[in-house]
Amino acid sequence: MRIVFTLLLSFFILSSTAFARMRVVTTYPYIADIVEKIGKGKVSVRALARGNRDPHHIVPRPSLIMKLRRADLFIINGAEIEIGWVPPLLRDSRNANIQPGRSGFVDLSVHVKLIQVPDKVSRAQGDIHPAGNPHFNLNPENVLIMARVIMKKLCELDGSHCSFYRGNYADFKGLWQSKISQWKEALKPLKGVRVVQYHRSHDYFLIFFGIVSAGELEPLPGIPPTSRHILKIIQKVKNRNVKFILQDVYHSVGPSRFVADRTNARVLVLPHDVRAMDEADDIVSLYDEIVRRLTR
Repeated sequence: MRIVFTLLLSFFILSSTAFARMRVVTTYPYIADIVEKIGKGKVSVRALARGNRDPHHIVPRPSLIMKLRRADLFIINGAEIEIGWVPPLLRDSRNANIQPGRSGFVDLSVHVKLIQVPDKVSRAQGDIHPAGNPHFNLNPENVLIMARVIMKKLCELDGSHCSFYRGNYADFKGLWQSKISQWKEALKPLKGVRVVQYHRSHDYFLIFFGIVSAGELEPLPGIPPTSRHILKIIQKVKNRNVKFILQDVYHSVGPSRFVADRTNARVLVLPHDVRAMDEADDIVSLYDEIVRRLTR
């Protein structure tokens, strides 16, 4: 009987080890979705932030600490967008493996080319990002770069399943390149069209597809629109034949509607992350929805 018990115990231990999934935590849903597409059933993924929230301002709740405490891998957007909330979570997690510089930590921003890197930084410039514009997930070429980085890290930490991760990456790459061609074709009529944004959250997307950003409703990054600045934007929209006012999901749409009511521009609310709205339930449909709303 004791031999049978020992054999059963050994079986369950070996089974639990064999079916154990790598625990991955990410800051934002778009990263989690890329991890799921590469890791599929070999990983367990959780995002700390919700897709419909302001990515600059996430409350570092105790429940988030618990997610990090048991993580094997932690992946952040980087470019200092998480600077206000990730450091205290990392400190209190007491998980040595996912600290910056360790094998279980990945900063995606160091693998892409950032735009709008300021020469100088001061409070007079508003809530400016010293490292550059951190919303690089909206350049479709960067998505492939990030997917490759994630694939290589999964292979590093879980070499026995590396061929599985490489195969999933190859499948995703093929799909993504096909989608880029579709999106380029759909957005051809908008090349050179001028838009105004509430916040510079879609600059990477606009630059890639040749759409021109003519200004922002924020007088400075992170500073709410003032009456004086809105009047200037109204004049700019009229003078430069601005077609759209691009609005994110987490700021008030009031100022954008105010400008639209006094011009010929149309307000478009666009998602910035996976699950920012119901239609954007993964990284592919995030781009699909942005393109759909720009072209409808």
